[in-house]
Amino acid sequence: MRKVSNVFWISAAILLVAVILGVATPTNFEAATANIQAFITSSFGWYYLILVTVIVIFCLLLIFSPIGAIRLGKPGEKPEYSKTTWFAMLFSAGMGIGLVFWGAAEPLSHFANNPPLAKPGSNDAIKESMRYTFFHWGIHAWAIYGLVALSLAYFNFRKDKPGLISATLGPLLGKHTEGKIATIIDIIAVTATVIGVATTLGFGAAQINGGLAFLFDIPINFTVQLIIIIIVTILFLMSAWSGLSKGIKYLSNANLVLAVLLLVLVFIAGPGLFIMNMFTDTLGKYVQNIIQMSFRIAPLNPDHREWINDWTIFYWAWWISWSPFVGIFIARVSRGRTIREFLIGVILLPTIVSFIWFTVFGTTGIDVQQSGNVDLTQFATEEVLFAIFNQLPISSVLSIVAILLVGTFFITSADSATFVLGMQTTYGSLTPPNRVKVTWGILLAAIAAILLRSGGLQALQNALIIAAFPFSFIMILMMISLYKALIKEKKELGLGPRPKAKKGINKD
Repeated sequence: MRKVSNVFWISAAILLVAVILGVATPTNFEAATANIQAFITSSFGWYYLILVTVIVIFCLLLIFSPIGAIRLGKPGEKPEYSKTTWFAMLFSAGMGIGLVFWGAAEPLSHFANNPPLAKPGSNDAIKESMRYTFFHWGIHAWAIYGLVALSLAYFNFRKDKPGLISATLGPLLGKHTEGKIATIIDIIAVTATVIGVATTLGFGAAQINGGLAFLFDIPINFTVQLIIIIIVTILFLMSAWSGLSKGIKYLSNANLVLAVLLLVLVFIAGPGLFIMNMFTDTLGKYVQNIIQMSFRIAPLNPDHREWINDWTIFYWAWWISWSPFVGIFIARVSRGRTIREFLIGVILLPTIVSFIWFTVFGTTGIDVQQSGNVDLTQFATEEVLFAIFNQLPISSVLSIVAILLVGTFFITSADSATFVLGMQTTYGSLTPPNRVKVTWGILLAAIAAILLRSGGLQALQNALIIAAFPFSFIMILMMISLYKALIKEKKELGLGPRPKAKKGINKD
């Protein structure tokens, strides 16, 4: 294929081998990924917590630094997309299916099964469940995306480097940014992207299956999920063929409309006053405890440590594995914005929206559980949301809107991923060939199906943590490289306070 790099062939070969192994020996494949995942979480949990916290601090410092005035593009260049469309695109790519999949399931799980610090089912468990959900989906998650996206946008649009992960390491690698080291870096980024996106597509297929089971009594099994993956794959490949400014742009706006519609309907049908009170109380507790939660590893409590591995470390790995895909995509649609505007838009605004989302769905789920009419813990994760809707007015309408939202998120995420993967495997081209995008789309769907077949949701989580680990080291290098470049440009532009004239020196 024309303009295709070695990164494409090597990455595709590695992933193809993984697909073959998953088909040939699904049980052994799941067992192997589980063992590797257990080793990483038990041995490097401390590393993930420190790394992600450092990334948060780094991004926040840039917002308040004079460096924030630097534009991601040429001087005076205007943003390509309006703020509404820009926000819709980065939000759809950044969270997507995960919001719907975990919106009620995570707070409910913390409340009813294993809250980190409180007795299950207690009032304290309600507070803890919401606080840690905010923590997992808040500033830390978006700072990970922000770092990768900022590095790519800065070096691509301001320094005219290719839109590749390896190109962001120029200040560190020098001439090696075009050699074997660069190829290895880009292969790691592509592999992490494919696993991260394929995992999320697996979650989406499972949730659509759960909704169809509630509405139409369709069985929940791999065959149904495979059919869903095939149908959605055809749809997102059609969208990918139409190009970035058409397919993804319109789908992202549709996502935003459907998400707001579902949010408003659930708020109206749910316990509105309880939701507002929980949002206010949880926001305060999140701000008060964010430092303690950021470093909590529970070295003397095995039960709490297992909870941290299953939730916090899993989420940090999820965001890291998604960061090449989301970062490249956000960078692509953010040209012309200042660093300060970019980071505020990427970190703070989606965080607030995520908090509102989880408060509405999580509080409603807990309220349904407390009513005693149904035990939501008996349902699989992908079914919980629809079981909650079943206890609310207009349950069918809510379920249909939710399935449509998951479907559009599914298409948008996969569509965005094919663009990003095409870009990463065609020397950073901003217009990768459709044949390359289609190839990646088919591989994404195949890996999502294999992971579901080999071990369901647990296999998906195992793969995520494994894929994220090597890329986490690249993120450290990206942070150092970006810092060096920004400090150098800050001096060149004379940003920051002017030095005071020494006494006794005539400035004239």
